[in-house]
Amino acid sequence: MSAINLLVASYLENEHIERIQAVDPRLRVLYDPDLIPPPRYAADHVGGAFVRTPAQKARWTTWLEHAEILFDFDRTHQADLPSLAPNVRWIQATSAGIGQFVLRNEYHTRMPRTRFTTASGVHAKPLAEFCMMSMLSFSRGLLGTIDNQTRKHWERFAGTDLDGRTLLIVGLGSIGTALARVAASFGMHIIGIKRNPGHTDPASLGVHELFGPDSLHQLLPRAEFVVLITPHTYETESLIGRDELAALPERAFLINIGRGALLDEDALVNALQSGHLGGASLDVFRTEPLPTDSPLWTMPNVIVCPHSGATSDRENTRLTDLFCENIERYLSGTSLRNMLDIEKFY
Repeated sequence: MSAINLLVASYLENEHIERIQAVDPRLRVLYDPDLIPPPRYAADHVGGAFVRTPAQKARWTTWLEHAEILFDFDRTHQADLPSLAPNVRWIQATSAGIGQFVLRNEYHTRMPRTRFTTASGVHAKPLAEFCMMSMLSFSRGLLGTIDNQTRKHWERFAGTDLDGRTLLIVGLGSIGTALARVAASFGMHIIGIKRNPGHTDPASLGVHELFGPDSLHQLLPRAEFVVLITPHTYETESLIGRDELAALPERAFLINIGRGALLDEDALVNALQSGHLGGASLDVFRTEPLPTDSPLWTMPNVIVCPHSGATSDRENTRLTDLFCENIERYLSGTSLRNMLDIEKFY
């Protein structure tokens, strides 16, 4: 029985390494936390500053050369990964939105025999909760309450509630459907936009109405809350700009958990400053980290989250669940879950 070399390229706890090894005796799991960037927080798959010694580098490159399966991309060798890992046939990513990363590095052409699978679904619940936190923060006046508390200022006010409010979810994948289920429990009216809605029953996705992307402009005037979840593709670049923001009802709220490239940030700042837009909650930005001179940092009606809405201390458990299932599929020759479409790049 020949061994199948599986290299874990980002940090995982030992309990998860043991779960991976237990999937099949043919697996030879290559993992040494001393050879990868150390995590800065729970489920960090990028890691902090890190330099390998010559001996560590030699060991690592040998592992790369013989690996057939990678858990996560090797971010220490982004540019030369295709040449260093010629035998890799499958990479399981730890992120859902890997399309533009693969495209930038030309992995789809430089690694033509390699399949890529995303972590779609792993972050659905945390991101749904982030969106609900944001909507509740705006509707219940949380930002102003915290500001008053820091100033020891007592002033009563009236917030509002989410019951009956219209939520437009742009991108109805696993995250969007998870959000729809949670938002429904607050009594919201939920409209979804899906790339190919076909004859899909809206109720099967947890929404009251379902449309294709061409309906965006006719739906914006109805939306009191808009959540952007769609992937970054050629079609979604600058999806929301000046005209789209102007089409929203006055005092509407926008949440972006997709990619920074979906949104014209200058137009957003203008809409916020003018008072037309009620507020924005942003987990992603065109430039990350967000530059310190960005006016978004100091706006009283903006939540700036450092691309952490999806992270959870339970993430590695969910990632390992997905990976182990996909290992079984890979070894049995069946289709893998969350295959990256290299035509659409999501």
